[in-house]
Amino acid sequence: MKRAVLFLVALAGCLKVCAQSEAILSAESQASCSYASSDSSLIASLLDEASRQPRTTDFPLFFACKFLGVPYVAHTLETSDGRERLVVNTRQLDCTTLVENVTALTLCAYRSLYTFRDYLNALMSLRYRQGRLDGYPSRLHYFTDWIADNTLMQLVDEVQEPVPPFTAVQEVHVNYMSTHPQAYQALRQHPSFTEVIRQQEDSLTGRTFRYIPKSALATPTPALRQAVRDGDIIAITCSKPGLDIAHLGFAVWKDDGLHLLNASQIRKRVVEEPMTMHQYLQRHPSFTGIRIVRIRR
Repeated sequence: MKRAVLFLVALAGCLKVCAQSEAILSAESQASCSYASSDSSLIASLLDEASRQPRTTDFPLFFACKFLGVPYVAHTLETSDGRERLVVNTRQLDCTTLVENVTALTLCAYRSLYTFRDYLNALMSLRYRQGRLDGYPSRLHYFTDWIADNTLMQLVDEVQEPVPPFTAVQEVHVNYMSTHPQAYQALRQHPSFTEVIRQQEDSLTGRTFRYIPKSALATPTPALRQAVRDGDIIAITCSKPGLDIAHLGFAVWKDDGLHLLNASQIRKRVVEEPMTMHQYLQRHPSFTGIRIVRIRR
């Protein structure tokens, strides 16, 4: 795709987001952006509604709740021709696209940016390394990479204290994509991408992060309630070889403890789990705890 004039997406209050191609939204470059009219209509409607909310609104949960009941569908970012595009699909969500959609909307609302174009800019900044779409390898595939890049962009912060409840340390060892290339359409179609992905994995491997072990979630202590806020992104750590994060969602506090709002593969839709976070993790032996990511205001 021919790159047109670069522009800076200003997300007020943080660093200017990386220059991106204005062609992404032009008639010349529609091939780089994919969405249905219902997607753009919904996003515009949600941002319009957000513009009329009090500034104190908890926007992550405000937006996340709008997607309750949306069907769970995996691999919605993959295209039939294998070409990487900025895909918007609010009709079908998996755990990652739910988090990205809600985060993009939240960033817009926090910064009084209320157009569909503003949303596309925010989504681009979140999904691709330094906000630049440059083929499949530029997508932030591992959530540890997603957190790191968007922290550098000053869009999110990872919470790793106080101790307790952040008493455990995850040392990241990722290689699942490069060792299972046949599981990914783009890697099957473009074998050369696998080496690029392997280099990205190597750059992540060995990094350490504090997290809350699932044993610490059994009792909703004051320290836990202070450390994790409603609307924080919950990234579930795991012991599965080659992976860093097994699942994503949003924190919801109830009287009985912390709950998860997520796009559930088991329930086939976006739901707020009736069981507590501790009960949820106990059902999955490979789930070890939770990392916490907070969207910047």
